[in-house]
Amino acid sequence: MTSWSPDLAERKGPRYLAIAEQLGRDLEAGRLKPGDRLPTHRDLAWKLGVTVGTITRAYAEAERRGLIAGEVGRGTFIRDRAVDAPPTPLPLPDDDFVDLARNFPVSERPSDAIVRAIAESSTSPDLSKMLAYAPNLGLPAHRAAGAEWLARHNLRATPNEVAVCDGAQHATMLAMAATARAGDVILTEQLTFYGMKSIATLLGLRLHGVAMDEYGLIPEALETACRQVSPKALYCIPTLQNPTTAIMPVERREAIAEICRRHGVVIVEDDIYGFLVNDSPPPITSFAPEISIFVTSFSKSVAPGLRIGYVRAPVPLLERVSSALRATTWMAAPLMAEIAARLVRSGDATRLAEAQRAEAIVRQGIAAQRFAGFEVATHPSSFHIWLTLPEPWRREEFTAQARQRRVGVAPAEAFAVGRAPVPHAVRIGLSAARDRAQLDRALGVLAELLRELPDRGFPVV
Repeated sequence: MTSWSPDLAERKGPRYLAIAEQLGRDLEAGRLKPGDRLPTHRDLAWKLGVTVGTITRAYAEAERRGLIAGEVGRGTFIRDRAVDAPPTPLPLPDDDFVDLARNFPVSERPSDAIVRAIAESSTSPDLSKMLAYAPNLGLPAHRAAGAEWLARHNLRATPNEVAVCDGAQHATMLAMAATARAGDVILTEQLTFYGMKSIATLLGLRLHGVAMDEYGLIPEALETACRQVSPKALYCIPTLQNPTTAIMPVERREAIAEICRRHGVVIVEDDIYGFLVNDSPPPITSFAPEISIFVTSFSKSVAPGLRIGYVRAPVPLLERVSSALRATTWMAAPLMAEIAARLVRSGDATRLAEAQRAEAIVRQGIAAQRFAGFEVATHPSSFHIWLTLPEPWRREEFTAQARQRRVGVAPAEAFAVGRAPVPHAVRIGLSAARDRAQLDRALGVLAELLRELPDRGFPVV
């Protein structure tokens, strides 16, 4: 633990803001560095002659700014912000750099179905309604289309349980805003979608990673976490977990639902990849609908540019989601929601999702050939694979040297929550490549690199 104590002599305004601002200055000046453990709330309050509540507010503000991270049971640490952010592509021409760090859907020319839905929406007699303010949760017809889309995701919902939002990332932020406040603890899988980490930073939430195995979240570890840290919510991805591709079996989903019900923990279930699995088990939400918020969107299955997602929640929670919608975007764009609704009602959205799934299967076949003999966790129709690096490769070295060869991958630390050991592994997005030939070339580069020894640049004397 550091003996850090901020110099507040020339600081004006609220003490908690002064402390957070000085922490940032000391970090920039090198007086603090990533990984440093800060004094406890009580110790720093005593040093500065302020209340413990002031320090709590100061640390929450610093966490909101992305400067620190609180780890339940361990303390508060200076964050390495470079690790927490998703990899940023090098400024290279598109033809020269293949960014498989991204988990985008296959991008092609707009389908005839989407062009038709856009044209029909633009000539609709209701166009003026689509260009005006709408209710926060969406127009009734659009909420009904959302309920229909959820039914195709194996989840029954009534329109009055559905909100239309701006994609799954927005939906997840709404769910967090509806269930927690700054400083509250949110449980996630030990490796989780880095977008959730960004949301936690923005809202000042404290993430606590729960142990996983090849089937996803471990119920016994969840039980322990619920007893120890009093979480407000659990965020999880039970189907094609990001980044590990795990699919949670039905018995485990039932157990997790019961644990959360017993401890009063809201379940936020991210089903962004569920459409890729034909025989997926029922959502966790179906076992505990009264405490669950279900999130999905069109971003992976139809078209990310539509920015349309759906939230399913019990009415009491949906009222809080409505408040968060009003505070962020007021509403999802009705014109985009109308295009999405037309695609749902015509069945075209389902056909477009199936086309994505069919392409994912082909690309998984390419990856299986390229990575034969290596340790890969995946599913036959997943957008991504989880590659465990062979000795002596380390995730940072492999990521850096792959980028030097014009291929981007996402290292495990981008998904890690807490200070538990992080595996030497990378996530590789298969659908981000422009076409199959480009994917094959990029995976060939990675496979060749795996068979080499790391270039660690150590001088020889």
